[in-house]
Amino acid sequence: MTGLLVVGDVVTDVVARHRTPLAPATDTAAAIRTLPGGAGANAACWAARSGCEDVRLLGRVGTEAADWHTRALHRAGVRPLLVRDPEAATATVISLVDASAERTFLTDSGAALRLSPADWSDELLRGVAHLHLSGYLFFAAPSRETALRALRGAREAGVAVSVDPASTGFLKELGVDLFLAAAQGAEVLFPNADEARLLTGRTDPVAAAERLSRMFPLVAVTLGARGALVAEDGSVTGRVAAAGVRPVDSTGAGDAFAGAFLAARLAGADPVTAAEAGCRAGAEAVTGVGGRPESGAWPPRGVWP
Repeated sequence: MTGLLVVGDVVTDVVARHRTPLAPATDTAAAIRTLPGGAGANAACWAARSGCEDVRLLGRVGTEAADWHTRALHRAGVRPLLVRDPEAATATVISLVDASAERTFLTDSGAALRLSPADWSDELLRGVAHLHLSGYLFFAAPSRETALRALRGAREAGVAVSVDPASTGFLKELGVDLFLAAAQGAEVLFPNADEARLLTGRTDPVAAAERLSRMFPLVAVTLGARGALVAEDGSVTGRVAAAGVRPVDSTGAGDAFAGAFLAARLAGADPVTAAEAGCRAGAEAVTGVGGRPESGAWPPRGVWP
């Protein structure tokens, strides 16, 4: 079995890239695009882009955008298992991207965090070798219970599980201890450096990675332009450099890393080699707009007025 099941968020991204600082109480010129996104959906698309031939995505969307997201996932090579919510709209994120390519999110979780235990069945694990959970699911009670059921079902079926912590802002609101308790049982954790610091209280990413790898067997900490760290059993076992690229939009870089990492692992790669694949995907991701591989995004990667 080589199937990858991602359970997570499907989001409509409104990306606004502004060259000058935001001007309060008046206008700031920006180039604005509406694109399919979501940490879980992005990771699934990058896994498919990286060679995983069987990628499935379970998520909840509003009826107004369900067809659009379904088509986008199909184009990316992902099998969508989307639950249509008759009451809530699809999650929407306004991504403000400054001249340095750093992004700030305004998030309306909409239907994404209404993924309920009734939407889950252990039958979804049939043919699946790995389950990946978007950390956003842990930030609301219904979707957190769904994630916990999926994690339990995977462990009972002998399916490996990975978790992406997703957001320092939401982690702080939820509480570090609650998140770590909920994620226990996962074999792989994908924090970025800020998330690793928050989860451990360690300011040094190396120390944070080592501490997390005493809680989770394999930890890959992304460091942005400085690459990534791999830690296992309390020690850093690999350091991977990032490719030098001109960043346009950092949205989705961590999702790209996770998707490519998992695709490589499912193909038999060791953790450091998988992290190298993740860094290559992350470097590609930041050279274009939005969090997905090319897949019809506008403007094309590397082209922005």
